[in-house]
Amino acid sequence: MKDWDDEFDNVGHVPNALGFFDIWCGRAAAFRNTHTKAEINQPYGDMERQKFDMFWPEGTPKGLVVFIHGGYWKRLDRSYFSDLAAGPLAHGWAVAMPSYTLAPNAYIHEMTFEIAHAVTAAAKRIEGPIRLIGHSAGGHLATRMMCKDTSLDASIISRIENVVSVSGVHDLRNLCHTELNEVLRLSTEEAISESPYLQTPLSNIPLNCWVGADERPEFISQTKILHEKWSELGVDTKLMIEPTMHHFTVVDGLKDMNSEMVKALLG
Repeated sequence: MKDWDDEFDNVGHVPNALGFFDIWCGRAAAFRNTHTKAEINQPYGDMERQKFDMFWPEGTPKGLVVFIHGGYWKRLDRSYFSDLAAGPLAHGWAVAMPSYTLAPNAYIHEMTFEIAHAVTAAAKRIEGPIRLIGHSAGGHLATRMMCKDTSLDASIISRIENVVSVSGVHDLRNLCHTELNEVLRLSTEEAISESPYLQTPLSNIPLNCWVGADERPEFISQTKILHEKWSELGVDTKLMIEPTMHHFTVVDGLKDMNSEMVKALLG
């Protein structure tokens, strides 16, 4: 039987993994200090973490990108990732970055509901198309927005032109067998209902499934299974296994306006 804690353990398999959190924080703070067209701590609800940061490009925005952060549904927030807005901003897109209530203070289905509220609140600030991208737990939450049971209003869904799940967890069932679940409190029923892999997608929204080639095998598998399953269900789905990238470097492409990731998101 597999050790599912080890299968999902990114920190334990990347040298100096915890150091990335400090690096991210520093880069993000520096970006916020230099990007003057930003609106920080915009509320989308009444809870402490129900806020998003909005970064505006020069001129009229072409549309909205929403980046959903990861952290295993239990750690981190939007303030670690501000600099990832650079790539889309350089192409003239506005970027919203929400935080959401984390476990154990929220169940995963409640986080899904919060992200739908965040996307809606950001979308009301701007006209035009919407692109969603999420990393790790954020990849899961991004793909939940394009499931048929999404709580997004039809007027918002009709504007979503593309979704990118970067190292997303799409089948949650094996998380029930981890120590992490002491915090997540996933039941079998919620693991099924919150797994994009086990849900019916909205087939009119394209999906990019993205993962680093140097990630844990389980994360590569989680990416492949959604690509295969949703392709069979009629979704225009692409798969990218990015060479040399691991779980903590795979989102770096968002900072580069010429990267393949930015092209996949905005193309």
